[in-house]
Amino acid sequence: MSEIAAGKKLDGNGVGTAAGVPFRDALLFWLKLGFVSFGGPAGQISLMHQELVERRRWISERRFLHALNYCMLLPGPEAQQLATYIGWLMHRTWGGIVAGVLFVLPSLLILVILSWVYVAYGNTTLVAGLFYGIKPAVTAVVVQAAWRIGSRTLKNWRLMAIALVALLAILLLGIPFPAIVAAAALTGWVGGRLGGQHFRVGGVSAASAGKPGAPALIDDDSPLPAHARFSWPRLGIIALIGALLWIVPVGLLVATLGWQHTLTQMSLFFTKAALLTFGGAYAVLPYVYQGAVEHFAWLTPTQMIDGLALGETTPGPLIMVVAYVGFVGAYAEGFFGPDALFLAGCAAAVLVTWFTFLPSFLFILAGGPLVERTHDVPQFTAPLVAVTAAVVGVIVNLALFFAYHVFWPTGFAGDFDIFSALIALLAAIALLRFKLGVIPVILGCAITGLLASL
Repeated sequence: MSEIAAGKKLDGNGVGTAAGVPFRDALLFWLKLGFVSFGGPAGQISLMHQELVERRRWISERRFLHALNYCMLLPGPEAQQLATYIGWLMHRTWGGIVAGVLFVLPSLLILVILSWVYVAYGNTTLVAGLFYGIKPAVTAVVVQAAWRIGSRTLKNWRLMAIALVALLAILLLGIPFPAIVAAAALTGWVGGRLGGQHFRVGGVSAASAGKPGAPALIDDDSPLPAHARFSWPRLGIIALIGALLWIVPVGLLVATLGWQHTLTQMSLFFTKAALLTFGGAYAVLPYVYQGAVEHFAWLTPTQMIDGLALGETTPGPLIMVVAYVGFVGAYAEGFFGPDALFLAGCAAAVLVTWFTFLPSFLFILAGGPLVERTHDVPQFTAPLVAVTAAVVGVIVNLALFFAYHVFWPTGFAGDFDIFSALIALLAAIALLRFKLGVIPVILGCAITGLLASL
């Protein structure tokens, strides 16, 4: 099939440019995704895979997994970075910025409203009822994500062994996620040199799909788009812009409010959180908890736990709980005066969101061209395939973690919550057996939980 027939075209230099996805259609999709991306990073990645790879065929599975592997290696929220990457691949820099911002913006708005209700009125009865049904559903969503990614990645016993070792390492030994990623990447590098065919994951290509419309617009063999070619001047410009986008607001905060002001300290703290923690939101949250509760005392332990519950049950990346941390901490301090508590909370929420996600955009826009040159290079893909296998084990551990806290809310010594287990079982059947969408399942479970709590 020709490139034109497959939905791609070549420029005058023989370089590919993505065609066939109008920017308006992509904009509407990213906006919708921002409002319906429940289930944490695993659920969000699963949703994007279902929509972009299986249903819309905007990108092939191999290209999707290759981008996901790169995002898994970065500090920060991998699901948001993946959306940014695919948006950039389809529609250049502005496509990536739009995809990344819309992935975050709805969650920011929702969390600001919920945070204000929480601190101003303390009325969480309704939310608690919804949580009771949503938490088992989220557990089932994570199980579904592990199944989806694992069934496409673990194609031989070597990759299965990597997933199992990763699961045991994090579950029984408590080995940090960055160490697991590093070990998996090293294993893949060695394995790729010894027998690279065992560390390749094939996608649904035009040739193998065997049905009309099956080829993806960005397929396995699509030529490299012009904007995805690496150049040192472009990298230097991105690095300079990124530095200015961090230095200017920090400088203004220090000059106007001082080094010790809460907003300044939040900006610096969440910059460190974005740069120094790997493994997505679940690796970042312990660091955020330690800083926000124990070191700076912006929140109480109870407030932080309630914030994690809000973050788990709202759309968008789970790390958006930082917006809740900023809002509640600033609202309590009231540094703009007693009549502007909401304004203080909003300012802090927006600020910490900016400093948390700024590095993610820079990593994708700067590193994307390098990654795109390597999706057919075994020396690079073998370590990333091994990392994906390890991530399957980590996601299974996450499902077990959720199941423990949902089914035994007071620990193994307490009672088993059979109703939560039933909700999770029905949600898993709906997702895996009947292939229902994530959003209808979560909404149904939320209503069930609310009715049960009432």
